[in-house]
Amino acid sequence: MNSVYFTEEHQLFRESLRDFLQKEVVPHIEKWEKTGAIDRFIWEKFGEMGYFGLNTPEEYGGLGLNLFYTTIFLEELQKINSGGFAAAMWAHEYLAMTYLNKIANPDQKKRYLEPSVMGQKIGCLGVTEPFGGSDVAGMRTTAVKKGDVYVINGSKTFITNGVYGDYIVLAAKTDPSAGNKGISMLLVDRNAKGVSANKLNKLGWRASDTAELAFDNVEVPVGNLMGEEGKGFVYIMEAFALERLVMGINAHARSEFALEYTLKYMGERETFGKSINQYQALRHRLVDMVAEVELIKHYNYHVVAQMQKGSYMVKEATISKLKGTQIADEVMYNCLQFLGGYGYIEDYPLARMLRDSRLGPIGGGTSEILKEILSKIIIDKKEYKKPTN
Repeated sequence: MNSVYFTEEHQLFRESLRDFLQKEVVPHIEKWEKTGAIDRFIWEKFGEMGYFGLNTPEEYGGLGLNLFYTTIFLEELQKINSGGFAAAMWAHEYLAMTYLNKIANPDQKKRYLEPSVMGQKIGCLGVTEPFGGSDVAGMRTTAVKKGDVYVINGSKTFITNGVYGDYIVLAAKTDPSAGNKGISMLLVDRNAKGVSANKLNKLGWRASDTAELAFDNVEVPVGNLMGEEGKGFVYIMEAFALERLVMGINAHARSEFALEYTLKYMGERETFGKSINQYQALRHRLVDMVAEVELIKHYNYHVVAQMQKGSYMVKEATISKLKGTQIADEVMYNCLQFLGGYGYIEDYPLARMLRDSRLGPIGGGTSEILKEILSKIIIDKKEYKKPTN
């Protein structure tokens, strides 16, 4: 535990959360991994414990805690060996609920944020489309205003919680002729007439539901517009920094978990009369990985601290996700290799961890996209300033 960033209260929170996950979540993980559906009762238990309200003000049922509680929440979710379960939880709290906290009006917060904090409503974020992910400005989904409703047509894909969730924080073009200045954010009930979902069959993250959503003349009340019309692109860009930092934290935490398990295995596994942690080639490769994970972990803590102070950390959060997920992929590959044939067996944790980790360099902006963003900052001297709503 790093005392520079974490207090005794943080440590107590970590221990309580760890106990909760072991008692309430871990016994059900195998079932959820097989069915691809997480039982509703666990969402409400998370809500009762306050875990969905870490960043939400007390007036809306939250706890209003600093970002290091979020860091602990993310880290511990990565250490129960279900990337899908973890994704469902943080996509609800740090994708959908981020917009509710920042730009929803009091009525919307009453109807959607408060029940989200309690785990009574499950949210998802609808930005990515079949014809474009990181190219937000190129989205094709439209929301045409007609009287007192918006009529929505289009599609979204790779939407975590999109099958079994209750509402969608949807990005759509209210003015297609205005480019990125024509995008708005709307709250859409998942069971609204004209909304349909196709569940995608994924390589990993098996416990979570991931959907392709279609919108066929879906009518949404104008009162479900979040923030200002035409400001959706600004809101999305601001949220990207937190999303990428979340994925960077996830990466260092699952890397730690894999290394801890592998180190224990190497101490117990013997070949030719000695444990395999005594072979220099394996020892040196393992310590190289531990060193890399330590570096990115403490870098991430630094970024969290700066973000907590209100700094707009586009460059830093982008580096966090880029390097963290690259390191995690390397860790999973090598740790599975250290287990030999057992690494390839589903009864051991590394097979699932390898599959789940592979989403890291893809979701939330591919590594190639992130490198281009960093190239613009470092080489072209582009400045990303905090959006003004």
